[in-house]
Amino acid sequence: MRRTTAGVPDRPPLSKNPQAAPPGYVPLLGAATLGLYTALMTPVVLTLALRVAEVAPDNKEAVLGLVLGVGAVFALVANPAAGRLSDRTRSRYGRRRPWLVGGVAGGVLGLAVIALVPSVPALVLGWSLVQTSFNAVYAALLATIPDQVPPDGRGRASGAVGAGVTAAVLVGAGIVALVPDLRAQLLLPVVLTVVLVGWFARSLRDQRPADAPQPFSVREFLTSFVFDPRRHPDFGWAWLTKFLVVFGAVAPMTYLVYYVPFLLDSTPARTAGTVAGLVALNFALQALTAFAGGWISDRTGRRKPFVIASGLVVATGLAMLAAAPDLTWLAVALAVTGIGGGLFYAVDLALITEVLPDPDNPAKDLGVVNIANALPQSLMPMIAPAVLLTGGGDNYTLLFALAAASAALGSLLVTRIRSAR
Repeated sequence: MRRTTAGVPDRPPLSKNPQAAPPGYVPLLGAATLGLYTALMTPVVLTLALRVAEVAPDNKEAVLGLVLGVGAVFALVANPAAGRLSDRTRSRYGRRRPWLVGGVAGGVLGLAVIALVPSVPALVLGWSLVQTSFNAVYAALLATIPDQVPPDGRGRASGAVGAGVTAAVLVGAGIVALVPDLRAQLLLPVVLTVVLVGWFARSLRDQRPADAPQPFSVREFLTSFVFDPRRHPDFGWAWLTKFLVVFGAVAPMTYLVYYVPFLLDSTPARTAGTVAGLVALNFALQALTAFAGGWISDRTGRRKPFVIASGLVVATGLAMLAAAPDLTWLAVALAVTGIGGGLFYAVDLALITEVLPDPDNPAKDLGVVNIANALPQSLMPMIAPAVLLTGGGDNYTLLFALAAASAALGSLLVTRIRSAR
């Protein structure tokens, strides 16, 4: 096989309508997602809050909110914008590989700034760079699915992505538990990112479109963030479904650390151990269900029933969470939510790839879809305080009931999609 001067295999481009995924593509996709999200989610769940407390101990809550909030804005912009630019890329290395490699390099730099520069502006700058860079990687990573996989095999690919995302939290927690130094906790996960995303990029049979892209303009750039639901109603319903289900599903993880002591009247030390165990249970079941759900969906050739069922299972778990009287009930509720979440992440992405407005240039539209994944994670912390204050304060029952209603509504709206089974 001929090689380029950079050592990248010079493979022929794939057909626009691939008949089967390249050998090894799906497991490598799952591994790359695991590597990417280990470096992205470990700071969100654990290490970024610790670093903020180290740099700004007197107002750590406000500083953490500032860092996460600014980073979320960059994430919302970066994913669809990078997707649009990825679709337009015509390099000798393909159109996805440069964004995979360049995004990883930017993420490494951002985490290094966070770990090594002890100031609040550095934390904001570093986390913004991490969100921008890793969302560019994610946009290119997801775009390889319609590039490489025919519609009847995308359930497995979607399941691999879902399993990688959920398993990343467990891997990150393991790294933090085994490594005592905070700087090492911030930087070691990105080593996994470099290895696994690099391996994926190295083996990728990247497409090299022969046609030249249309001249780029400000108007075209702005359309990276929107779509016309009147022209593409199925894509619009899929977007709304994802937004509503994710909005419901993020509530437990966002407020679990406060809900456990409220429900159980436990000490801080006991709360930390309890929350860690519950999170591990939830994400382990998500990962297992994502693998199984994607495989079964491909075997049956159906997507919509699985997405409908997943939203209803998530809603059931949230309703149980709202009524939980003790730790056992709480664990069962989070187990149910984890199963529903894993099933959703297994099949939702496969469904979306079948209703894309422009299948030949998928990264832009998949970036728009990722707004439906990222936006609820910013909106829930903004809305929840007002809900919790209803009726005298600490109204977690109402918060989780509203989250359950959102997930149930999202699952029912899947029935409005006509062009997928």
